[in-house]
Amino acid sequence: MTAITLGMPINYAGDFRETIANLADFESAGVGRIAVPEAYSFDAVSQLGFIAAKTEKMELQTAILPMYSRTPTNLAMTAAGLDYISGGRAILGIGASGPQVIEGFHGVKYDYPLGRAREHAEICRKVWRREKVEFHGKHYTLPLDAEHGGSGLGKALKIINHPVRERIPMLLAAIGPKNVELAAELFEEFQPFLFHPEYVDAAFGEALAAGKARRDPSLGDLKIVVQAAALITEDADAIDNALAGVRHHAALYIGGMGARGKNFYNSLVQRYGYVEEAKLIQDLYLDGKKQEAAMAVPDELVRAMSLIGPRSVVAERLEAFARAGVGVILASPVAGSHTERVETMEALADIIG
Repeated sequence: MTAITLGMPINYAGDFRETIANLADFESAGVGRIAVPEAYSFDAVSQLGFIAAKTEKMELQTAILPMYSRTPTNLAMTAAGLDYISGGRAILGIGASGPQVIEGFHGVKYDYPLGRAREHAEICRKVWRREKVEFHGKHYTLPLDAEHGGSGLGKALKIINHPVRERIPMLLAAIGPKNVELAAELFEEFQPFLFHPEYVDAAFGEALAAGKARRDPSLGDLKIVVQAAALITEDADAIDNALAGVRHHAALYIGGMGARGKNFYNSLVQRYGYVEEAKLIQDLYLDGKKQEAAMAVPDELVRAMSLIGPRSVVAERLEAFARAGVGVILASPVAGSHTERVETMEALADIIG
């Protein structure tokens, strides 16, 4: 089974300064990675820079920087800068996001996510190796020459400073088969969503095998990173309330994140075998029946992708994640107070060992 690193995401809707003031407690409790989301909220990198100054050992993951809103070299510079100020603790998590955000918020055309992810990875690694950045791909041309719309005055440059590492770990957020295959071929880590460990082979097995067949051995083993709500308790009401939160969150994505026929999360849940359930959730959600949509999320799915329940149940779920090849659990403690959240993370760290 894969050894698991305990991580924790930061909620961008909370009080950031209060959260950061409490980070030392989580680091002491055994949290080895912190992940900051971006979506279309505050940028993740400025927050991670602040976190770098307040922590000593935690890995610092961007979760997730959309590819379209930053050029590949800008992403490389950003990751190298974060790696520099943190002493080599950066994890560059990237993803395609979706057309609603990319075209709606950023005003950039959403096209060729697979090809762009590949070229981002190749260009970033050129930058970190301090090579002159010359690249002639389908989507990016460096330097931009007159043939591709440039002035013809661009020069092939290499990054001025020496990066701390010439290979900063890169993570690709992926759930579609082709993106998962690319992650297995070219990235150090991949982060799926709504992860059901018992169905990892059904949902991702073929894609993972195809990607790993072309993987450079120097990349090491592919690490799977998943996010899961966490609560260790014997209190039945607390368990039900925590599971309800997971249920509503799942319904939002299965039902509401995309149009009919173009919802990646809905397709994923269908690959788990919940074909009719996924269709029903989407129909209810898009008809404005959000409560009914949440209630239609299968209980087995909700419990399988969570770390909620008595200690014995949570230990069993952690073992299932490890058997599925998960290397990092980004646990979101749902307890009400800071003390209880720290206790949850301490208990998880103890179970993981």
